[in-house]
Amino acid sequence: MTAPPNPTEAASADAAILWTPSAERIAGARLTQFTSRLREKYHQAFPDYWSLWRWSIANKEIFWRELWDECSVVGEQGARTLIDGHLMPGAQWFPDAKLNFAENFLQYRGHSDAIVFWTEAGDRGRLSRDELRVQVARVQRALLERGIGPGDVVASTLPNCPEAAIAMLATTSIGATWSSTSPDFGAQGVLDRFAQISPKVLFAVSGCFYNGKWIDTLPRVEEVVAQLPSLKTLVLIEPKANPQNLAPFGDSARYESQTWTRFAANDAAEPTFTKFAFNHPLYIVFSSGTTGLPKCIIHGAGGTLLQLVKEHALHGDHRAGDRVFYFSTTGWVMWNWLLGGLTQGATCLLYDGSPFANDGRILFDLAETERATQFGVGAKYIDAIKKLGVSPMTTHDLSALRTVYSTGSPLSPESFDYVYQHIKSDVHLASISGGTDIMSCFALGNPTLPVRRGEMQCRGLGMAVDVWDDDARSVAGEMGELVCAQTFPSMPLGFGNDADGNRYRAAYFERFPGVWTHGDWCMLTPNDGVVITGRSDATLNPGGVRIGTAEIYRQVETIDEVVESIAIGQVFNHDTRVVLFVKLRDGIELNVALTDRIKRRIKEHTTPRHVPAVVVQVLDIPRTKSNKIVELAVRDVVHGRPVKNIEALANPEALAHFRNRPELLH
Repeated sequence: MTAPPNPTEAASADAAILWTPSAERIAGARLTQFTSRLREKYHQAFPDYWSLWRWSIANKEIFWRELWDECSVVGEQGARTLIDGHLMPGAQWFPDAKLNFAENFLQYRGHSDAIVFWTEAGDRGRLSRDELRVQVARVQRALLERGIGPGDVVASTLPNCPEAAIAMLATTSIGATWSSTSPDFGAQGVLDRFAQISPKVLFAVSGCFYNGKWIDTLPRVEEVVAQLPSLKTLVLIEPKANPQNLAPFGDSARYESQTWTRFAANDAAEPTFTKFAFNHPLYIVFSSGTTGLPKCIIHGAGGTLLQLVKEHALHGDHRAGDRVFYFSTTGWVMWNWLLGGLTQGATCLLYDGSPFANDGRILFDLAETERATQFGVGAKYIDAIKKLGVSPMTTHDLSALRTVYSTGSPLSPESFDYVYQHIKSDVHLASISGGTDIMSCFALGNPTLPVRRGEMQCRGLGMAVDVWDDDARSVAGEMGELVCAQTFPSMPLGFGNDADGNRYRAAYFERFPGVWTHGDWCMLTPNDGVVITGRSDATLNPGGVRIGTAEIYRQVETIDEVVESIAIGQVFNHDTRVVLFVKLRDGIELNVALTDRIKRRIKEHTTPRHVPAVVVQVLDIPRTKSNKIVELAVRDVVHGRPVKNIEALANPEALAHFRNRPELLH
């Protein structure tokens, strides 16, 4: 019997080139200049990017030192680069190095914009580089006056506002550890995270606007602080859009309550910077937590910084004077990534609110007005505005825009088309993938390579990314597990509350001992690009054939009646069958004709194995706070299992649409 064709392989083999950088752009790229210097210094040919990538893996110690120098990292490298480099986990990068994370963000001075801030409610603001330094200095002094320093955790539940960036930089400047969630988390969601890390200071907001509505967050703040016995100071920020009398609350001798204005009411004008070890704890970030309490992932300052400068300077071609935007909440790793633009002298454009305000055009309003040079959003946002018929190319002046970023979930080939047909034809589309676990990316954009339809352009420099089959063999042109076969500087320091490291090792090193297994189901294409089709732990397995869910979504969501879809594997009659749930446009009901059209589209453009046994209409699809659909949570509901962390979801009420569906009983 002939095996069914691999639809992803077929799509990649003839992947059309949608954009090619000009000779001038290639010559001027920082990546090109970096390559030229390495070529001269090490007498290497480097005829293409891939030869540079292979060299960066084979000579990883040299590469990361050269990157440090190329990107002018402020700090002391020390004599040694890597100890026990064969161990993963266990390798130690730059054991003698000293640096201050915040100093690298604040090294640029002057009156040019460091931060520009927009809200859905109409607030506008900006901070120059000198003003940002002053604000960081004042919050830094306030923290120091309260005895905060190395070993302490400072937490925030703030919107994407300048105060969040200021508080993060002030915290990290003194060697304390920063952790944040967004204010749309319920009280239990915040406690599920912060109760594990015992913060001494909490920055919070009294409320925020979203989708045209004012959301009062004070009650949940009160509930949170009442259950954080470690808390010594609460700092409340009052949004301009809905001023309130923020008198200190929480009649307790246990902690002080301050407004932001009073907290930072001192005359400090310049921050001070103490240098700390390369692996000094910097951030605590959290897994999405849909299958249990969120994991507390601890990241070090040096590895995080090196990855940020690499991705902004070389893979993103960012430089002083650029204006970088990424739509994100403070609870998503892309917020940390966005602020990394400050290390290159770029301006960070912040937005808080619904991305669909002004009929889905608000983000492009910001991009036009503020002359954004880089514009980043989640893949689902691009899918959504495509469905809405938004065409910024015809409504906005995006002449300054050089790069469009996409991440969060796989970007479909049709969405690649949409970017070039409706956003900008001459633009670098960088679909990237990595995550919270590594504070960086495995697959990245490249300003010197063509963009091919449906493919991420390349594997990141210094990252030994490969695709392995079940027998730990490297495969190309077929689906497998995304792995990283060598150590890299931004591996987590560990998990919170995991003294023996067992949970950390189980999360990434159990499948292939000594090798990072990321949990993505992906393929290396004939063009050396990367295609990811979903999480490998959510991969469908009907009849023993592994299928990435993104292959199904790509086909279903081309059907005009379908707004969004989610697929799971249901255990049924001693096997697993594919079940597809669809959210349809308002006023449309799923009938036999539409069901047949959905199945036919999937069969004709993938394989018979991909065709769902059952198609079910739902009113909504659950997603995380960072807008990722949650296949595992839906699978648990369908099988009658509890979802262990409802608070991780942005719309947990949507799970009710999947419970006890009669369509799934036969």
